[in-house]
Amino acid sequence: MPLPPPPIRPDPDRTPTEREVREDLAAAYRLVALFGMTDLVFTHLSARLPGEGHRFLVNPYGMLFEEITASSLVVVDADGEPMQETAWPVNPAGFVIHSAVHRGRDDAMCVMHTHTLAGMAVAAQTGGLLPLNQMSIEFDGRVAIHDYEGIAADDNLSERERLVRDLGDKPCMILRHHGTLTVGRTVAEAFYWMYYLEQACRIQLAAQSSGVPLSMPPAPVVRRARDQFGEGPTKGWLPWQALRRKLDREQPDYRA
Repeated sequence: MPLPPPPIRPDPDRTPTEREVREDLAAAYRLVALFGMTDLVFTHLSARLPGEGHRFLVNPYGMLFEEITASSLVVVDADGEPMQETAWPVNPAGFVIHSAVHRGRDDAMCVMHTHTLAGMAVAAQTGGLLPLNQMSIEFDGRVAIHDYEGIAADDNLSERERLVRDLGDKPCMILRHHGTLTVGRTVAEAFYWMYYLEQACRIQLAAQSSGVPLSMPPAPVVRRARDQFGEGPTKGWLPWQALRRKLDREQPDYRA
C-alpha cells in the first residue's frame, strides 16, 4: 500500500469554503463518537460558516454522532434557529452555550462541548485539572472554570455573559458539574484541545484511583513544559490530517 502524500501546512489566512467546513465538522462528530466522547444525541459541536452574517453549522437533533454527514449538518442563526429547510428538529436550547462563545470570541470558529465520564468527574472536583502528566501540563493556565447555574437555557441571558467572561481568551473550559468545552480557530484546533483535555481528565482519574499520594512537578517546570508545546493558528493540523485519512478509509460516508 503506497504511503499517503505528506500533508501541506495550511495557510492560516485562507478562508475555508462552506463545503470544507462541513466536511471538517462532520469528521469531528464521527471522531468524537469513535473515541467514546458522546452523550447519546445530546451535546453539540458547532462551526461558524465563512462569509457575512452569523451563520453556524450544528447537528440535527436526534441523530447519533456516528450518523452525522457533511450534508446533514444544519445551518442555524446565532439563536440556534434553522436558516434552511430540514426534516430534523434543531435544539436551540442546546446551542445556548455555543452561541454565547461564538458571539463573544471572534476567534471561536469552532466550539465543542462534551459530557464525558472523565470530563464530568473532573468537573466535580474542587481542584480542577491537575498537572499530573506531560499531557496534562499543556493545559496549565489554558483551562477556564465556569460555575454551575443549572441547565444552560435561553431564559438565562446573563449566564451567557458570565460564561464568556469566565472563558476569557482561553481555549478550554471546565463547566462545573456539567462537562468540558473547547474553542478553536479551526475544527482541527478545537478537536485537538478536546481530545487531549479528555485524555488529561482520564489520566487524572486513573492516578487518583490508585490510592497512592500524587506527585506533581514544581511550578517552574510546569510552566516551561507548557510553553514548549507552543500555540498558533495551525494548532492540531498535523494529527487532523491523519485522522481525516483514517475516516476516509473507514467511514468515507462522513463526506456525503
